[in-house]
Amino acid sequence: MTVETKLSFDKAYIEQFSKDRNEPEWMLNFRLDAIEQAEKLEMPKPDKTTIRNWNFTDFNHEFKTGEAVSSVKDLPEELRVFFDEDKAPENLIIQRNHSVAYASLSEDLKEKGVIFVDLLTAIREHGDLVQKYFMTEDGVSVNEHKLTALHAALVNGGVFLYVPQNVQIETPIQTIFWQEDPDITLINHVLVVVDKNSSITYVENNLSHNAETETVANIITEVHALDGAKVAYGAVDNFAAATTTYVNRRGIAGRDATIDWALGQMNDGNTISENVTRLVGDNSTSQAKAVSVGRGNQTQNFTSVMHHDGKASDGFILQRGVMREASTAIFNAIGKIEHGGTKANSEQESRVLMLSEKARGDANPILLIDEDDVTAGHAASVGRVDPIQMYYLKSRGLTDDEAQRLLIHGFLDPVVSQLPIDSVKQQLKHVIERKIN
Repeated sequence: MTVETKLSFDKAYIEQFSKDRNEPEWMLNFRLDAIEQAEKLEMPKPDKTTIRNWNFTDFNHEFKTGEAVSSVKDLPEELRVFFDEDKAPENLIIQRNHSVAYASLSEDLKEKGVIFVDLLTAIREHGDLVQKYFMTEDGVSVNEHKLTALHAALVNGGVFLYVPQNVQIETPIQTIFWQEDPDITLINHVLVVVDKNSSITYVENNLSHNAETETVANIITEVHALDGAKVAYGAVDNFAAATTTYVNRRGIAGRDATIDWALGQMNDGNTISENVTRLVGDNSTSQAKAVSVGRGNQTQNFTSVMHHDGKASDGFILQRGVMREASTAIFNAIGKIEHGGTKANSEQESRVLMLSEKARGDANPILLIDEDDVTAGHAASVGRVDPIQMYYLKSRGLTDDEAQRLLIHGFLDPVVSQLPIDSVKQQLKHVIERKIN
């Protein structure tokens, strides 16, 4: 049965929104075409998760700015933990609600031609470059389903990062998306383009405080790693319980390119998360590592996909999840080797730990292979806490809570410790500790 969804916004609203931001004509037409498609397209259908009653379309679409700050020391404590306060942070954008509260890019990177600005500014000032990569058929298409079309029509924030050819950046570039007001809707788009033989480390944080006021986050990322480029992408998602979240992170790797993902999926509300990497170039590689801790009554669906198009491509998926209380999560790991992707290697490992009788976890390893001369493998496990381990820890004087805390950290550590980005690793440990306590 098809469920019809009447949208609470129209072309007149989109035209005014685009006009107020002085967007070029191509972006206005892009938005208008997307809203037409959103009226017709169906909602996504995540495997083994029913989202019929989840609210993704009825929300406050008012554009709200946030107060700018001259120093990160003026931010609340929950944000200051994301960077070193002893020195002024470089290469950082903080989006507060829908506007930029703080922005910094080193003179050295500016001289090298690096562009790092909020997306709405990039559309005005770097429109030709944004249009070339923004939601094209190679990345996240507008017409995939209703949520991608809505995103294209209503995108109200995000960042654009461009690294020119042959530029190696050693210092991480960081963005914090802060939903300060509890009733706003974040429709952020992150567009990262790394030109040939360049390298970058990008770190992202998403957080909100709306424990009761219901709202929506519709987040899409597109990473384009051109031939020989190397991208390390780290993110920690930490939306509050009343935010229903759709997040889609998509990577396209050219010949000899690398895209590595380090994702901490720590939302407290219902979540659909997709992480898809297309290894289109020969000898392209990717590692997608993700951890999640579920609690309360939340339902989550995580899907990680490696598409092997190029020859001798190498993809590895590593997922670990801990389910507490009455939380539920589905972990899908999919390796797809297309015809012509000879010598490809696709590996995956998913493990889920359930800490209560009401918690539910499901790990689904999937290999889809249309080529003969390849290698592939998978491993998956779902289980509960070993009572012998608990007995041992308690026999050493630990309480139930202390023992469980140690087991959670130990279970997630094989992923957390392997994350290649130190700042993401520390941020993730901080969020895990807060969530399990």
